[in-house]
Amino acid sequence: MAEVMTLIMAGGKGTRLEPLTRDRAKPAVPFGGMYRIIDFTLSNCINSGLRQILVLTQFKAMSLDRHIRQGWSFLSGQLGEYVDVVPPQQRLHEQWYQGTADAIYQNIYSIEPEDPRYVLILAGDHIYKMNYREMIEYHEARHADLTIGCIPAPLPESSQLGVVVADDSFQVTNFIEKPAKVDPMPGETKYFLASMGIYVFSTKIMYEQLIADAANPNSSHDFGRNVIPAMIKSHKVYAYRFPDPLGRPIPYWRDVGTLDAYYHANMDLVSVEPELNLYERKWPIRTLHHQLPPPKFVFHAEGPVGQVRRGEAHESIVGSGTVVSGGRVWKSVLAPRVRVNSFAHVEESILFDDVDVGRYCKIRRAIIDKHVKVPKGMQIGFNHEADANHGLTVTEGGITVVPKGHVFEQGK
Repeated sequence: MAEVMTLIMAGGKGTRLEPLTRDRAKPAVPFGGMYRIIDFTLSNCINSGLRQILVLTQFKAMSLDRHIRQGWSFLSGQLGEYVDVVPPQQRLHEQWYQGTADAIYQNIYSIEPEDPRYVLILAGDHIYKMNYREMIEYHEARHADLTIGCIPAPLPESSQLGVVVADDSFQVTNFIEKPAKVDPMPGETKYFLASMGIYVFSTKIMYEQLIADAANPNSSHDFGRNVIPAMIKSHKVYAYRFPDPLGRPIPYWRDVGTLDAYYHANMDLVSVEPELNLYERKWPIRTLHHQLPPPKFVFHAEGPVGQVRRGEAHESIVGSGTVVSGGRVWKSVLAPRVRVNSFAHVEESILFDDVDVGRYCKIRRAIIDKHVKVPKGMQIGFNHEADANHGLTVTEGGITVVPKGHVFEQGK
């Protein structure tokens, strides 16, 4: 795959994920106990044999930059391999990225020295496993100018995704960005063909299209709204339907752009047979590993009358350095260095690093960001009005979110 350069878009504001994105970029949000969201895209690249990767950042990029520098520095520069973080260079003008196409356009100078035959463009905020090599081979076999990665999506989700219309040979005949309503794809009644935000360009064609788009004062400089629709009539644009590695009709792919979507994608992992298997050795998900002791579960004894002091976790993911000390955890994701103290109950929740759950606390359907100490006896997720009074966010789906470093006022 030496003729391919990969660019990962990691500069979005992620406002729909606030408060989790108040201090970090969306791709840097923790996921699955020990990962960051971007680890899935980066792991797909490495597992696909792609070793020349640029990560384009913009907003609140410090933690993302640190994570990539510390966790993804194992590639060999002497062999021409790298994962480099590229902030806005402002070489062409003084503005930040105006859209997805503009982000690539502003980095043409970073691409040209490598002289790649193809450019693979990815989003850094989706959860899935995919062999990009197969999509690149598909693009090459059809002598395509652009290939769009696609997946069937439920009709009600059309307002959140790009809609791809293709003929029997999968050549794209139309592309509509986030329409309110859409017709189902051929042979289906409930699904349309959705863009995954994954593009393979033949490099010279990409340069031509980006330069033309940059010169258009009426363009929003976005791939889905401008560049792709403009190419369909004059170029060979194909849809690549992402095949499921396990042969399922709908592959696992999650856009975790909202708090509710993020929550449910994490909860997918604690199922007895999760749709996304993190334990598969053939397609490992890599990340930064800190030097921490194993998780620990302590106390198996009778407590006060009618109470059992037992440290246990069921149907859960528990990170390194975490201590479940006489508390009970069920269907939850616990990051490293979490502590759940005696007689506390944590259910269907996500706890980030260094969360300390006090004695007798009850937490249900919640996301608690890093460095939060939950006071003794506190209840979270049981009374949404009370949660809001504590300064917490409650989503439309009823998930309570505690911001990073939140301090609870005593006695409230």
